[in-house]
Amino acid sequence: MDLDGLSITLIALGVLAIMVLFAGAKVVPQGFNYTVERFGRYIRTLKPGLNLIIPFVDGIGQKMNMMEQVLDVPHQEVITRDNASVTANGVTFYTVLDAAAAAYEVSGLENGILNLTMTNIRSVMGSMDLDELLSNRDEINLRVLRVVDAAVSPWGIKITRIEIKDIDPPKDLVESMGRQMKAEREKRALILEAEGKRQAAILQAEGEKQSQVLESEGRKEAAFRDAEARERSAEAEAKATQVVSQAIAAGDVQAINYFVANNYIKALEGLAKSPNQKVLMLPVEASSVIGAIGGIAEIAKETFGPDRAARSSTRPPTTSRGS
Repeated sequence: MDLDGLSITLIALGVLAIMVLFAGAKVVPQGFNYTVERFGRYIRTLKPGLNLIIPFVDGIGQKMNMMEQVLDVPHQEVITRDNASVTANGVTFYTVLDAAAAAYEVSGLENGILNLTMTNIRSVMGSMDLDELLSNRDEINLRVLRVVDAAVSPWGIKITRIEIKDIDPPKDLVESMGRQMKAEREKRALILEAEGKRQAAILQAEGEKQSQVLESEGRKEAAFRDAEARERSAEAEAKATQVVSQAIAAGDVQAINYFVANNYIKALEGLAKSPNQKVLMLPVEASSVIGAIGGIAEIAKETFGPDRAARSSTRPPTTSRGS
């Protein structure tokens, strides 16, 4: 079947319409933004999803990745404030916030971010001493992040993090630092040992002091009790002497005999307990002692009655004669 000219024209127009439709429909994947240019001039930005543009008039300019991206910062040599040479590297995390600014405000976006980061790392680390550099890595990250983020803000970029990965001093400097650290540790060990000895001496002195205080308190308590016993003994002796004196004043001769016999027996007891006394000799006139003892019996008879005194007199005290 032959087609006339009108049919061919309609078919051609249909195919052209389909081609125009496909040329004007643009699908943007998630995490990307496309810039649209009309005759080479930016007009708008396409968001993720299905978008329509004017075919053959509008075109896709730049395809910008809107996800957070990682940029490695290579090793570079840095001279610190105290003239120590170190090598440092890092990593930068950034996100594109404005696709048009990132596409048209800077040429070579990643190269620009990388150079800014490296320059500011040298600037910040060069203003610090080596010891400060090795111990304040978080401060370095924060200072570099603040400066670089402000510099790339006109490009529609947000610097989320900058991390210093490695700081490598020269080998001879590392060895010197190792010797310094060893000496410092030995110094701290000696200080701790001396402090321990000092504390032990203090505790020992405190213990001896407390022991002396307790010993003194014990001696004080013993002396007090000894004095109290002597006082009571003296009171008892005084009471006995008073009783005997009253008996003598009343004309009781037996009381005198009791008093003399009691002191006589105490004197003999003292002689017997003497450490140098090996032989004890009683006086020749032992009858006087017996008479005194008889006086004691008479006093007991008068005091306790005849029966109890008789029972007491049947058990006379025994004396020993040594030669």
